[in-house]
Amino acid sequence: MGNVIIGASMSLDGFMNDRRGDVNRLYPDLEALRRTEMLQEEIRTTGAVVMGRRAYDMGEGDLTDYEYQVPIFVLTHTVPEQVVKGENDRLTVTFVTDGIESAIEKAKAAAGDKHVMVVGGANTAQQCLRAGLVDEIHIGIVPVLFGEGLRFFFVQSS
Repeated sequence: MGNVIIGASMSLDGFMNDRRGDVNRLYPDLEALRRTEMLQEEIRTTGAVVMGRRAYDMGEGDLTDYEYQVPIFVLTHTVPEQVVKGENDRLTVTFVTDGIESAIEKAKAAAGDKHVMVVGGANTAQQCLRAGLVDEIHIGIVPVLFGEGLRFFFVQSS
């Protein structure tokens, strides 16, 4: 069985997006990132992806062009009437409304011996961490400063 891995990019000051929720400065050249050996290896060893609904909705275009051509499990409160982003024989989209534990369980079953990647947002990653479901965290630190926004690691004052 593979590991559950959070894959994320983060600013130097610890944010996953800026105060407006924008992530574009974290991915200035997405095409170049897709060509890196690191991401290619991650893609080869991933059997399923878990993401939040906001990340799913932010994705542009047809999912059949998505780098991870594996089953995708979208954590959400409500299921859309139809999947408009496309599926194929490798990539399917399943909306999971009964919590992060269920999403990870379904993704593990679909992934078989490969890894489950948790991508696309601090909220989903934080839910996985709180539930103790994460085996590894892969963070790419991007040389930008946001100053404010959504932190990857939520720090609660005592």
